[in-house]
Amino acid sequence: MNRIELSAGTLTYTDTGGDGPVVVLLHGLMMDATLRDETIAGLSAEHRCVAPTLPLGAHRHGMRAGTDLSLPGVARLVVEFLERLALRDVTLVGSDTGGALVQLLMAEGAPAVGRAVLVSCDAFDNFPPGLTGRTLVLTGRLSPRLFGLFMQQMRLRPLRRLPIAFGRLTKRGDAATARWIRPVLRQQEIRRDTVRVLRAAAADTGLLLTAAERLPDFERPALVVWASEDRVMPPEHGRRLARLLPQGRLIEVADSYTLVPLDRPAELARAVGEFTRAPHVT
Repeated sequence: MNRIELSAGTLTYTDTGGDGPVVVLLHGLMMDATLRDETIAGLSAEHRCVAPTLPLGAHRHGMRAGTDLSLPGVARLVVEFLERLALRDVTLVGSDTGGALVQLLMAEGAPAVGRAVLVSCDAFDNFPPGLTGRTLVLTGRLSPRLFGLFMQQMRLRPLRRLPIAFGRLTKRGDAATARWIRPVLRQQEIRRDTVRVLRAAAADTGLLLTAAERLPDFERPALVVWASEDRVMPPEHGRRLARLLPQGRLIEVADSYTLVPLDRPAELARAVGEFTRAPHVT
């Protein structure tokens, strides 16, 4: 893992290096950059893959006091990250809440983003998404200490597999979800940050509806990859996003829940690789 000091604090990130097209991959709430490990393995021979662990609940270092941990605040942190690494014309890939961040950057016309990929993610009025997201955001009402006690239950696999936890997000990725909860169980500052993220999300549930109004202005190539069996992110939202985007196209992936990078990583890597190689139509 690499480290970088940003205005908010220290972020860790994976960077495969290389001279190929740059793919930057963003994860969701209570996840870290390892969400993308197998997808990166499928892309890294021909791409430079960069995957930051954002302050969304599974990060390693507490953020500085006063840091804006709303989703727009985290999106601005992504922009700062891209600028500090001097990354240009990137393909920005976001799953779950990471896809919400990508939409915010698309709506703002972030200059470093040359292409965008949305992978089964929060969209429109589905924020927080489904029973899983609504339950998690509700826990943000707890104090950081009580939130930590609540999350202690997630050490047990049967509880992690419940619909209110990770059960509807992944078919095959339970080992990853068990790793993701460790920072919030062990570090007081991570619990503090996570509660702040969740409270900010609860305070602005119309965020992605506003962003969607500006997506038709994103005239760069865009790919929507959606799990056809998704029970948290409605498949119709994937089709709707693809229709909104002037250069949008849709791929539906079978035999996967929301977290396609865990359930079907090879298929996602193939789709992203083909997308980056496709001609840019102006």
